[in-house]
Amino acid sequence: MSTNTPSASITDPSALLDERFRSAIEAAVPEFDPSRINTSITASRQPKFGDFQCNAAMGIAKRIGKQPREVAAAIVANLDVEGIANPITEDDIAGPGFINITLLPEALAASLESLDTPELGITPPVEPKTIVVDVCGVNLAKQMHVGHLRSTVLGDALARLNERSGHTVKRQSHVGDWGLPIAMVVEKLIELEDTGESVATITLDTLNGYYKSAQAKCKGEHIALKTIIKYGGHPKALAECELRIEEADAAMERAKSRLVALQSGDERSVAVWQRIYDITMTECLATCARLNANITDEHSAGESTYRDELAPLVDDLINRKIAEEDDSALIVRVDGIKAPCIIRKRDGGFLYATTDLAAIKRRVEKLQGDTVVYSVDSRQALHFRQVFGVAHKAGYDLKADGTPANLVHAAFGTIMGDDGKPFKSRSGGTAKLSDLLDEAVSRANASVAEKNPDMPESERAPIAEAVAIAAIKYADLSNESIKDYVFNFDRMLAFEGDTGPYLLYALVRISSIFRKANEAGIDTKEALTAPFLLNDPAEKSLALALLRYPRTLGGASDNFEPNRLCAFAYELASSFSSFFDKCPVLRNDDAESQASRLRLCELTRRVLKDALDTLGIPTVERM
Repeated sequence: MSTNTPSASITDPSALLDERFRSAIEAAVPEFDPSRINTSITASRQPKFGDFQCNAAMGIAKRIGKQPREVAAAIVANLDVEGIANPITEDDIAGPGFINITLLPEALAASLESLDTPELGITPPVEPKTIVVDVCGVNLAKQMHVGHLRSTVLGDALARLNERSGHTVKRQSHVGDWGLPIAMVVEKLIELEDTGESVATITLDTLNGYYKSAQAKCKGEHIALKTIIKYGGHPKALAECELRIEEADAAMERAKSRLVALQSGDERSVAVWQRIYDITMTECLATCARLNANITDEHSAGESTYRDELAPLVDDLINRKIAEEDDSALIVRVDGIKAPCIIRKRDGGFLYATTDLAAIKRRVEKLQGDTVVYSVDSRQALHFRQVFGVAHKAGYDLKADGTPANLVHAAFGTIMGDDGKPFKSRSGGTAKLSDLLDEAVSRANASVAEKNPDMPESERAPIAEAVAIAAIKYADLSNESIKDYVFNFDRMLAFEGDTGPYLLYALVRISSIFRKANEAGIDTKEALTAPFLLNDPAEKSLALALLRYPRTLGGASDNFEPNRLCAFAYELASSFSSFFDKCPVLRNDDAESQASRLRLCELTRRVLKDALDTLGIPTVERM
């Protein structure tokens, strides 16, 4: 392959180099299977030796029984990098067979020109997919707690990544709005109304208390009775316990009756349920909005919406002999998994697995999902293996063309405290998410006030909110999702290091450059069409960092790994910081160099902001 001019169609030089080296390897080592070629083009860790390295020779040599440097020399002899890099000779082979590559400045500039478009080098896929992403998943009558942070933030980021890549994304928030616990709360509110108490101004905190007490009451009394019987106790204590159990059991029976009424569409029951739904979702969706997560009521898919689909689904599994009875329960056995998937209890009740099967069926058939992604705790891994296995066995994952949809459990780890245990509030209970956000904002506000003592509160408050949310979201997203991480306010709110505030500061610094340039009478609009000169090593390093954007975003999207984009954003901000320190922009007497650097600054701002927007991280103009 030969070309006389740098290609403007591919923004990432490593992709161009991959093509050239692949052709050279095929010619140099014809006996090697072309399908196994990995050019191993990587950015050089030591810029003095070049911009990139090809490390393919070592792996190929091992497979064909030759010396790595011999293979490297053969690759170089067949290599054509005209228009991309400086000519490569055997002098550029280092160590056991690394091939060093130095890009041509004009090729680098041409690639930057290709990147500097409204699309920033992101080309739509040839065959766009429909991606259904399961996000958030709250329960009625319950506050969002710290455990909801990851499902909300990660789920939204996965959705945004695929949207930015050009796919159609459909969010689904699986709301726990049905079943006996909800019926217990409905019954409690109706009892209050019947005794003359007003529930018109009831809050989610109060509903949360009813939910917890309703669940714990009956269970706790039965445990107490077992303890008294086992270890003995005063007859009066036993009698009191038995009386409380009788009362709790009666309350349970009333709740079961209320559930039947609710399922039957009883007007009063449904009206109270709707009030609980509205109170819960208003507050939870407000928290999602505060987290800058695109999760609204239109994305809600409550368990109640599946209630008419569960019995037919189970009948289908029975009729097709996919499900079988086991000790009065109904199960489905999945190859490779020892524990069967229970889809109906002994008492005839359905389980989470039943609803999740109905959800998969709907998401593939009605929403036409090519890929269905679940951003859910890693502790649910077995559950999803079972459900995915049953869905595949039953054909509920089959798309209209007869091929199976891709079912993905994008599992995430646990948020830990400094003590190495799951994060708790100061009182030792599960931390309420809104309280967590409030504290982060309070700390950010103090930090911004310290740096800007003359900034009015009206201006400081929205900045503090954005900084706090950026800090929390970046700390969550920058970690490999499957891993646990320690929640530490001081670390995540720092303005230095690999943090959200550091990235925001990089954007603010660029905005400041342009404000000062305009104040100095510099024509910044004209500078944005100036040629890229890239004479200084720091300019070149920043350009190479920018050009990794399209490939990085694509990899993060394809592999459901937002941490890849976070790492890119941090590396870009770090490269810009080095450029800013070494390459004067406004204090530059050379007009052409100044214009080139202003354009490089603006391209950096656009790429960094686009990356942060894609992650759902809010940005600011001042800090």
